[in-house]
Amino acid sequence: MTPPAAPASRASVVKRLARLAFLALALGFGAWVVVRQWDEIRDGFARLSWTSVALSLVTVVAALCGGMMTWRALLADLGSPLPLRAGARVFFVGQLGKYIPGSLWPVIAQMEMGRELGVPRSRSAAAFFLTLPVQLGSGLLVAGVTLSATLPGSVAPYAWAFLLVPVLATAFQPRVVNAVLGFGLRRLGREPLERPLTRRGVLTALGWALAGWTAYGLHLAAIVTDLDPRVSTGSAGSPGSAGWSALSVAAFCVGAFALSWCLGIMTFVVPAGAGVREVAMVAVLAPVLEGGPAIAVALCSRIVIIAGDLLCAGLAGLAARRAAGSRKDHASGKAV
Repeated sequence: MTPPAAPASRASVVKRLARLAFLALALGFGAWVVVRQWDEIRDGFARLSWTSVALSLVTVVAALCGGMMTWRALLADLGSPLPLRAGARVFFVGQLGKYIPGSLWPVIAQMEMGRELGVPRSRSAAAFFLTLPVQLGSGLLVAGVTLSATLPGSVAPYAWAFLLVPVLATAFQPRVVNAVLGFGLRRLGREPLERPLTRRGVLTALGWALAGWTAYGLHLAAIVTDLDPRVSTGSAGSPGSAGWSALSVAAFCVGAFALSWCLGIMTFVVPAGAGVREVAMVAVLAPVLEGGPAIAVALCSRIVIIAGDLLCAGLAGLAARRAAGSRKDHASGKAV
């Protein structure tokens, strides 16, 4: 007779079904992004070498890990340090929700998965919403510096976006952030955060965010130089008869990706900024690449990032499951 176990069993089944539905929706919308522009994507990848595809995927995974470490640093500073495997699972699986229209699916998923690991929902939400301004602010700063240094004047059409930098700079001021978080939690009737955000935590998160932008730039550079090698020879609009050095190409791509990501993330009504980021990237690349190659670069970048998201989520979920199984085996061994 096990009546008490029935409710727990039903709850477990409901949670599993909810996760499957979440994954199905995320994968479905991600597939829709690919299918609707399949011909252009196929043509773009047909012109890429396997070396460039592999390099862009590896650097995208590194960039996604930088984003995860940014979020994990903020969460730890707020009082919930998660082991690397567990934190990766919560972040990467939750991030698949960005492919579902709407802006709240990732945070909802992270809140629910984090709660199972003992992280209060309010703390998960705070870490999520703090990660966005840290990435957005650092991305705009990186874009402004690298694009101005490699192609002066290229950021002028986007000056309106850089007006957000002083506002976003408040995300790097723990005293201001803690006051805003406290006010928001009081208005929602929630308990205040047990630990305030510290400057060390913010700087750690900022360091990981900068590493992530560097990796994203290398991902884009691998695609750009393969789809249009003229970029490195000076004949595709880049300044100087001798062309750009590899460092200049990489720096420009860091800024181009960071700016297009920031412009895309400002649009919350489409999955993962789908379409918006590509349009922005084509516009940012226009002084260097012609329309056709720029479109191919943007679409190939989108697919590599989708592949990176899926790879990170799959590997993180598998690693976390193996770690949980190992702990269970160890516990059963002690019991015996």
